[in-house]
Amino acid sequence: MTNDSQFTTHNSPIPTHSFIPVCEPYLNGNEKKYVADCMETGWISSSGKYVKAFEEGFAKYCDCNYGVAVCNGTVSLHLALSALGIGKGDEVILPDFTMIASAYSVCYTGAKPVFVDCDKDTWNIDVTKIEEKITDKTKAIMPVHIFGNPCNMKEIERIAKKYNLFIIEDAAEAHGATYDGKKVGSFSDIASFSFFANKNLTTGEGGMVVMKDEKYYDKCRYLKNMSFPINAPRIYEHNDIGFNYRMSNIHAAIGLAQVEKADEYKEMRIENHNLYKEFLKDVEGITFQKDEENSVNVCWMNTILLDPKKYGHTKEELIAHLKENNVDTRLLFTGMHKQKCLLDYGCDGSGEYPVTDNLTKNGFYLPSASSLTEDDIKYICKLIKDFK
Repeated sequence: MTNDSQFTTHNSPIPTHSFIPVCEPYLNGNEKKYVADCMETGWISSSGKYVKAFEEGFAKYCDCNYGVAVCNGTVSLHLALSALGIGKGDEVILPDFTMIASAYSVCYTGAKPVFVDCDKDTWNIDVTKIEEKITDKTKAIMPVHIFGNPCNMKEIERIAKKYNLFIIEDAAEAHGATYDGKKVGSFSDIASFSFFANKNLTTGEGGMVVMKDEKYYDKCRYLKNMSFPINAPRIYEHNDIGFNYRMSNIHAAIGLAQVEKADEYKEMRIENHNLYKEFLKDVEGITFQKDEENSVNVCWMNTILLDPKKYGHTKEELIAHLKENNVDTRLLFTGMHKQKCLLDYGCDGSGEYPVTDNLTKNGFYLPSASSLTEDDIKYICKLIKDFK
């Protein structure tokens, strides 16, 4: 058993915060300086030096050649799919256990999302079940690196090559994660990231598409800016339906400051996750996500899966106990196969998705901010242990 004396000298850990949120942004670099520069110079919209600097800096961080900044992570997925020509009549395979934005982005193109259950240990898409979902309409696989844990990209690449499919990485939660020594985002034809306020790197709201191929870079730049011609004088004649997906210079200024400290912030999340695992390792009925082999999981969210019979309480009871003690939590995603809007759209929700259903029923997020202190985590873990 874990020795309770490690929690504090008097066995009563004192959290740093009176209320511990499930997540909050960590702004500890040049954010204020760069934003102030935007304000002072008047460059506050989608023009300005920080957009380009952020795109180049983050693309380099992902070991990609190009980056296209956009206003949020959902539209970055839509833009990526559109750049590949995915559209009506096509199918895109993605995990059943994901944020619904992954499926929405496919629907926006007119294509149809096709769902695959997740692996019982890593909680990523179960690569052994992908091929059975491939049809003559399948055009792409969209692996989602759930909670910052890289998917089995070696097997996904094998399948994509065998069936001549695109790969679109949904790396919304996985900034800086690596698989087999390579950064996520660099395995696919095109990849998408989110910079929402709870992500390891944030711009408040924002997203980016990264790629190695210049033709996809040019297509994304073209489509995101209302299909104005690129590298040419602006004329108000448009040949294609485009989107207004631009990121502001202010958001990009925050993003650039975040990229400058990306590895530092990544290590903070990993360290906090390891503390949770250490302090709860002997609590029966609590399981953490297993890291994919040969990978670095950047631990976006500290997620636990509860076995109520072994733990002695339900998820709802434990969440209520934590709330009473000023600790915030969040529920996990409901599987795509149960989403009414997707079924109404025409998606096939039949079949069994036991792993996803179990995660939805018995899993939840613990506080995960980079700013968490060891005392915060000790306090949370002691609440969980003592509730037993």
